[in-house]
Amino acid sequence: MLFFVVMKSEIRLLGIDDGPFSFHESYTVVIGVVMRGGGYIDGVLRRNVQIDGVDATDICIEMILDTRHRKQLKAVLIDGVSLAGFNVIDIERLFHETELPVITITRDEPDVVSIEEALRGHFPDWRQRLDILNKGITHRIETAHTPIYVKTAGIAIEMAKEIITLSTIRGVIPEPIRTAHIIASGVMRGESYGKA
Repeated sequence: MLFFVVMKSEIRLLGIDDGPFSFHESYTVVIGVVMRGGGYIDGVLRRNVQIDGVDATDICIEMILDTRHRKQLKAVLIDGVSLAGFNVIDIERLFHETELPVITITRDEPDVVSIEEALRGHFPDWRQRLDILNKGITHRIETAHTPIYVKTAGIAIEMAKEIITLSTIRGVIPEPIRTAHIIASGVMRGESYGKA
């Protein structure tokens, strides 16, 4: 099932990104930014997620279902398909349980061979994590700058491209994700740094 999203300049989007972390820590922060298109913040949501854990999907679902902004949201944009290392997000489950289309965006093309090797070497449940990571098609989308790599659940790629274009002000990363990254980085380290 695919959702049709009516495009308006102030479409309400939720951008999600995690904070920086080191592997001797147990948890890091996850920030959700509710934004109108790419220009006006309506709210900020916060949760903790286990580093290399298995709770990322549940945390994202909880964040969405518990927010007072839930009824206004039209799509969820996430920086990649995992949080806090290899805490993988099942974007299909996220879509089905929240009834919101999901779009993941990364700057770098996923290196599936390296990812599988890393998972095999560190996790007894590596195959389950890999199966979740491999759900859906990774689309390469050209931009005026560099290409981005996108996966979707519950929305056609052409409509996802429209949402990305509408919510991107500068560069290639939509503003809801970029803002979530800045806030998460600032919360964890005292000052934001790095690119989403």
